[in-house]
Amino acid sequence: MGTLFRIKLYTGNESQAQAGFHAAFERIGQLDGILSDYQPDSELNRVTRGSVNQPVPVSKDLFHVLSAAQNIAEETNGAFDVTLGPLTHLWRAARKQGSAPDAEALRTALDRCGFRKMHLNSARQSVAFDRGGMQLDVGGIAKGYAADEAITALRKAGISRALVAASGDLALSDAPPGKAGWSVGVDSLDSAGQPFTRVLVMANAAISTSGDTEQHLDAGGKRYSHIIDPKTGAGLTNRLTVTVMARNGIEADPAATAVSVLGRDKGLAFVEQKPGMAALLVDRSENPAVVTASRRFELLRSLD
Repeated sequence: MGTLFRIKLYTGNESQAQAGFHAAFERIGQLDGILSDYQPDSELNRVTRGSVNQPVPVSKDLFHVLSAAQNIAEETNGAFDVTLGPLTHLWRAARKQGSAPDAEALRTALDRCGFRKMHLNSARQSVAFDRGGMQLDVGGIAKGYAADEAITALRKAGISRALVAASGDLALSDAPPGKAGWSVGVDSLDSAGQPFTRVLVMANAAISTSGDTEQHLDAGGKRYSHIIDPKTGAGLTNRLTVTVMARNGIEADPAATAVSVLGRDKGLAFVEQKPGMAALLVDRSENPAVVTASRRFELLRSLD
């Protein structure tokens, strides 16, 4: 999925730990073969080749991820959209070349995107697309789901105290021995070497962070994030870093992306109406940076 997965766990003996690691990474590898847009022969990439106006059955995992993606797309009026593959590939090439795509290239790619052009059939567990040339990119939800599934695999192996990290996505199960929860630092303003100003103590939850710190393009006096605005096809330039807490990764991961696209006010409004979700937003377009928290996030802090 284009990133590294790390697992930390607590268990009674080394053999159980090794069995747990094996089970969790095996499940992650299985999902990589299904959901990665970096692998030409992944199920994700294969499905768009032959499903134009023709429903194609897909695996349970792919259908589950696409269904969750479509739900949040509907809830956010398309702020989260997994059909942006043509744009994702365009901007990846742009980052390598060091220059932003031209308007015609953006228009052509954008024409092959749109969550309303993808249709799911739950009875048949199938997917179909309205037009050819579409590509899927589930990078904004697949890592969170894979982290969830790794936690599930560990529980099946008898390991209930674990943390799975996939880049900016964390899935947490029960707390480490003798602790109230896992300590997770947020709001360092993305400055290397700076201490975290807020530390959450959490268990049985997921945390995802989205922003332009790791992947971006500096061109024409602007910094373009790897997060794409589905309406314009351009990388975001709002300099917003979003951290979302939720019950699981398949919720937190896409929500962090959606809030980034929606912006501070609409993003917070979305988070506030989602049961059990909380968020912290750092707007670095202003100097000094403006930090805004949802109501539930402030409650989480009060419980530390």
